[in-house]
Amino acid sequence: MTEPRFEDLHGLMAAMTGDEKHTTAATSTLDVLWVLYDRVLRVDPSMAEDRDRFYLSKGHGPMAYYAVLAAKGFIDPAEFERFGAYPSPLGHHPDRVLVPGVEISSGSLGHGLPLAVGTALGLRARGLTRSRIWVLLGDGELDEGSNHEAIAYAARAGLDRLNVVVIDNDSASHGWPGGLEQRFAVEGWSTARVDAGDHDGLEKAFAAHTPGRPALVVAEVEERSTSH
Repeated sequence: MTEPRFEDLHGLMAAMTGDEKHTTAATSTLDVLWVLYDRVLRVDPSMAEDRDRFYLSKGHGPMAYYAVLAAKGFIDPAEFERFGAYPSPLGHHPDRVLVPGVEISSGSLGHGLPLAVGTALGLRARGLTRSRIWVLLGDGELDEGSNHEAIAYAARAGLDRLNVVVIDNDSASHGWPGGLEQRFAVEGWSTARVDAGDHDGLEKAFAAHTPGRPALVVAEVEERSTSH
């Protein structure tokens, strides 16, 4: 069987139609999703208990997420022909009950990071210290106040298995004084900013670990989007 390549993902995404208004939101996540699933995450379709967890909080336009899951053997790409139509499990927002490999249902913004904080606490309490948790958010999603409670708490709780990736396509309504990273750094997070198209740079940033501190990686996307 031929190993999937990043170049194959656009063809997989093209098979899913009906949610074109979120195409930009989907493509903005494609590089990050691929690097995580291809080089970083310890997860496969067996979903072992000590696996790494990935939470797509930026749940609008999940076509890139579905394409990566298909490339990695979680779902059958033949299902893409029914994307968004009954009775396909592949809706316009991912559903953890219906889609193999999906850890949380998302679409309503501002939920992924608080859920990940709870998961990090639960894994630590159970002694599953090898598992890392990754959350993907959009910069516009940080307009949601629930994220800021989670940001403030995570570093104080020493959740160093928690990792946040923010897709920065300049879609936030207000922006952040001192830059997006400063909002996390002031609370005690380690931070890095990388060009989203630089796969080696993303991998290096994702591999970095600071004991006792959660981590933020800002993946900068040039094309402006209004889809959060």
